Amino acid sequence: MSDDLRLSRRVLLAGGAGLTGAALGLGGGARAASGPPAPSVPADTGTLQDGRIVFPNWRDSGDAPPPPPPAPMPPSERVGFAVVGLGRLSLEEILPAFGEAKKAKVVALMSGSPEKARLTAAQYGIPEDAIYAYDQWDRLKANPAVKAVYIVTPNGVHRDNVLAAANAGKHVLCEKPMANTSAEAQEMVEACMKAGVKLMIAYRCQYEPFNREVVRLARSGEFGRVKMVEAFNGQTTALPEQWRLRKALAGGGALPDIGLYCLNGVRALLGEEPVSIQAQIVTPENDPRFKEVEESVAFTMRFPSGVIAQCGTSYGVHESRELRVHTTGGSLDLHNAFAYRGQRLSIAHREGSHVQRDEPVLTHKNQFALELDHMAECVLKDRRPRTPGEEGLQDMILMEAIYAAARSGQPVTVGPLAGTGQGPDATRGPALEDGK
Repeated sequence: MSDDLRLSRRVLLAGGAGLTGAALGLGGGARAASGPPAPSVPADTGTLQDGRIVFPNWRDSGDAPPPPPPAPMPPSERVGFAVVGLGRLSLEEILPAFGEAKKAKVVALMSGSPEKARLTAAQYGIPEDAIYAYDQWDRLKANPAVKAVYIVTPNGVHRDNVLAAANAGKHVLCEKPMANTSAEAQEMVEACMKAGVKLMIAYRCQYEPFNREVVRLARSGEFGRVKMVEAFNGQTTALPEQWRLRKALAGGGALPDIGLYCLNGVRALLGEEPVSIQAQIVTPENDPRFKEVEESVAFTMRFPSGVIAQCGTSYGVHESRELRVHTTGGSLDLHNAFAYRGQRLSIAHREGSHVQRDEPVLTHKNQFALELDHMAECVLKDRRPRTPGEEGLQDMILMEAIYAAARSGQPVTVGPLAGTGQGPDATRGPALEDGK
């Protein structure tokens, strides 16, 4: 091989224009190394379009096109969040998710544990003067870097936290369930409306790609009309002293904590509200874990379209988080539907003379980062969130109906949230854009 065509180790390490030219066949190695830069090749260098770097699809029609490269906002332009509450969810999922967010950043912490807050702040580069105790909302109000707060405290104090945040003039992202009662939820909606701040409830599954695809397929009619839906969310719990087993802090047991995903998931899937609910509750006797709250709940919802949804939740079973949609022409099975990760979609339908089962390959994305960025975008563009306070309020009303149906043993009549009308997605904000 000629010396002129040999890529030496020195050239490879230097990474100069000659290497690019030689690799692309744009000139001899030695000559290109000392000559002008190689000409731009958009197929590999990309082009700028509307503030994004875009590459043409280099794959043939037999493969799916690759996703575009991430386009994060500069840190100085992102929406600053204060995370209120440093329990398991904040430390294990939410704070790490800011590392994958593109429009949101964490700039402050509020906690009842100064030592834990200082350690966490140091880990995430948050200055010590941006650490607040639960009674220091006035100090937080004066911090211009905080545009929104993420309430991640026990359910029983959500109302007080949201009212304090609204009074401080900060937009609010609040964990589900929204509150302990529908009356508290109504007060939260009204307080944020009066203060002119946005209120979003953290229904992460409504932003997760696999759940969104099931909604799209079910509503599209591609496999016929939806007839029945099955939703189950269960897990075990072992520590009697955990706040989720204390009614004053949790409002209830499995239903508001994990059964809510079934309730909200079915409502989001269909885009309509149930007209009646039946329910049963089973709780083991003499189990110290369930002195105040229930272990297992099964409930059935009937919808105006004729769809029947069978839902179940339990604190006493091996972890299972499944959503199944039965249509006139197929079935959609979403495994790990309500989990933080690991979703898998299976579609069964007729293909000629046989049944075809497909498993679409979708890109997994961090659900918490997606909801953080959605809230940030709503703040930046003054939009109503997809899952606003009214969405959480309706779930609170329906959960109270589930408890009432279980107590009476009779169906309970329900309907749309007052003031929202009969239209689809009446309690939700604008539909999400594709890919977001």
